[in-house]
Amino acid sequence: MKVLFIGGTGAISSACAELAARKGVSLTLFCRGRTDRPVPKGVDVIRGDIREHDAVRRALGDRRYDAVVDWIAFTPEHVEADIELFRGKAGQYVFVSSASVYQTPPSRLPVLESTVLDNPVWAYSRAKIACEERLIRAYRDEKLPVTIVRPSHTYDARRVPAHGGWTVVERMRRGKPVVVHGDGTSLWVLTHSRDFAKGLVPLLGNPAAIGETFHITSDEALTWNQIYLQLGRAAGVEPKLVHAPSSLIAAVDRDWGDSLLGDKTHSMIFDNGKIKRFAPEFMATTPFVRGVEEIVAWHDADPSRRAVDPAFDRINDRLARMMDAARAAG
Repeated sequence: MKVLFIGGTGAISSACAELAARKGVSLTLFCRGRTDRPVPKGVDVIRGDIREHDAVRRALGDRRYDAVVDWIAFTPEHVEADIELFRGKAGQYVFVSSASVYQTPPSRLPVLESTVLDNPVWAYSRAKIACEERLIRAYRDEKLPVTIVRPSHTYDARRVPAHGGWTVVERMRRGKPVVVHGDGTSLWVLTHSRDFAKGLVPLLGNPAAIGETFHITSDEALTWNQIYLQLGRAAGVEPKLVHAPSSLIAAVDRDWGDSLLGDKTHSMIFDNGKIKRFAPEFMATTPFVRGVEEIVAWHDADPSRRAVDPAFDRINDRLARMMDAARAAG
């Protein structure tokens, strides 16, 4: 089976590339090569920028693929270009959307693939919804062989699944307070990229997946307090958590606030029954308590990986002072 990944060296896509290669897929990555993540043995790489459409056409020529997966399409314009580029040249077009497209806040849990798509806050999610709507029209009107997958919060050893990344861990180790949104009790799902790959790869070239949508997540639901506590304990400390309203965080840092109010503030639990029916081998087997050990070990192996964002550090300090002042004022 011949498969093309547009991208393929990111936190999620690299795990999928590794598993696909192990499964014997003839895999090609079309990417700019701006990463230090290793490309699996036997995987071909075409260097280029997918946004340079004429150059892409020349690079791909008349190649045909059983499946094309676009990991880096974020706007309807990106999807429109893909439709033109791969029309008649792909047996399946897989669009990587996001579980943040679901109704926010959700009216019921667990979330199903049929849950309405409606995110009034986060522009990122609204753009993904628009992409999905364009692809569904293409599937209905011209039978474009579309499959849509929706990752939720997916991580690997290199990606700390907390806003601010490694800066959060450094603050914990320095004994500085770490801000957690709300009261920290909302439920959240974190998925290791190796587990996501076990759901994605069986969909490639699978005719039953055409015209279908799937979210692929772990079944483990943790509170944000548990997530931050496990992160701190893996780093060898008991973290000092400071709780702040998501609305206050948004007032101080718009990007952080959008990701909270448009996604992480609300409890989200997913029913993975559909992907398990289409990919019977899918099972998330890396609990976060083990995954976070990999994160800390990878970062501790090389001091250059433990970068701190001074701006985010100051934002945490400011929010912690604001919450201290609010408590003092009664």
